[in-house]
Amino acid sequence: MKRLGILTGGGDAPGLNAVIRAVAKVTWAEGAELYGFRNGYSGLIKGDYLRLEKPHISGLLHKGGTMLGTNNRDNPFNFPVKKGDSIVYKDMSDKAIQNLESLQIDCLIVIGGDGSLAIGRELYEKGAKIVGVPKTIDNDLMGTNQTFGFNTAVTTATDALDKLHTTAESHHRVMILELMGRYAGWIALYSGVAGGADVILIPEISWSMDKVAEKINSRRDEGKPFSIIVVAEGAKTPQGEQVVRKTIKGSGDPIRLGGISHLVAQMVEETTGFESRATVLGHVQRGGSPSPFDRILATQYGEAAARLALSGKFGKMISLKNGEITSLDFEKIPSDCRKVPVDHPLIKVAKNTGISFGD
Repeated sequence: MKRLGILTGGGDAPGLNAVIRAVAKVTWAEGAELYGFRNGYSGLIKGDYLRLEKPHISGLLHKGGTMLGTNNRDNPFNFPVKKGDSIVYKDMSDKAIQNLESLQIDCLIVIGGDGSLAIGRELYEKGAKIVGVPKTIDNDLMGTNQTFGFNTAVTTATDALDKLHTTAESHHRVMILELMGRYAGWIALYSGVAGGADVILIPEISWSMDKVAEKINSRRDEGKPFSIIVVAEGAKTPQGEQVVRKTIKGSGDPIRLGGISHLVAQMVEETTGFESRATVLGHVQRGGSPSPFDRILATQYGEAAARLALSGKFGKMISLKNGEITSLDFEKIPSDCRKVPVDHPLIKVAKNTGISFGD
């Protein structure tokens, strides 16, 4: 009897549970067993796992988060180990592979973002049998057209913009909404267009305060004494500086972006005289029930991952290409961030319908 393993790594995203559910259903239909490792790679190294049964996945499809738990700190190749009163970092990748072998896991399905999938690729190169499933609300992973969680994040951000519109108009203010996305502006672009933003600031397009003020003032001249600005957390200042909220020691992704919206609000007040307020939407974008689109995409990803694993096709990541679910060899996936092309059709649409990007 075949045995598959599964873990979720990195930040959570709506749709993770739907992937787990789909993998489980396909695995059991083929007469195989499924073991889930708790809290990402930590569970793999510590041997913290459970054999998944039907009660575990009951009602999972619509639930946010991940039933297995996750973290974005524990890297098997640089794992924190307590030594006396201090913490040292050791390569525990051999231990991770040994645990897979002792459990007789035929393939480990890794659901994660760039960091978790890069670790999965390294384990594969050391001999582990791995299949990857791309996951991030940021939609910035190379090798696939879209990741699950993105659609839900855009929906959540758009709902927030709808609410900000009413208070901005009532108080004649400029409201700035800061959104996740790391170094890519996908969430800001899509929700900005869907939510009727007047200005969208993204990492891919340099902007000036003069151009932003020009848009705000032109709206005032038209009898609209309020404006909505969407800014991606990774957007740089007009001087080209990245705004970092904090740095996490021991994390594979130590930089935590954040705070650009407060700087924009200050600059708006200084240059236009408008009272401004900044809202950082934060982890609300990651939480809650996945949208119908993300439930379907996550189910497709999970089904495809299980089929690959059961058929012995390892070292691949599930991918959405031109509307079709396919897979890509690890070595063919570029390692850089998938950013919004400056000539993206939606940017052109946004500009043609009066949205400013500050350029």
